[in-house]
Amino acid sequence: MTTASTLQRVERACTDLHHAGHAVTFTAVAASTGLSRTTLYRNPSLRAVVDQHRHRSTTSGTLTSLTDELTTLRTALDALATRVRHHEEQLRRLRPRQH
Repeated sequence: MTTASTLQRVERACTDLHHAGHAVTFTAVAASTGLSRTTLYRNPSLRAVVDQHRHRSTTSGTLTSLTDELTTLRTALDALATRVRHHEEQLRRLRPRQH
């Protein structure tokens, strides 16, 4: 499960690399965040963020760029919805115990 702070660290690393004129790569993001490349590749939310930034610089303003961005947003939304469902299930299990 991806924490919000981990997602923010990856987002910040990608943004910083891009603004500094460096290529956004999984290796560079891993070095910047302290996460492993394996973690970045295997976690769908983190991978989507890195992929979005990688493609943004090469396809900025194109139809492909918009399609990639929509795919990234859909992946992030799916991951968030899964997390919300998980938290709702935890809350349902905790509520009967409080009475």
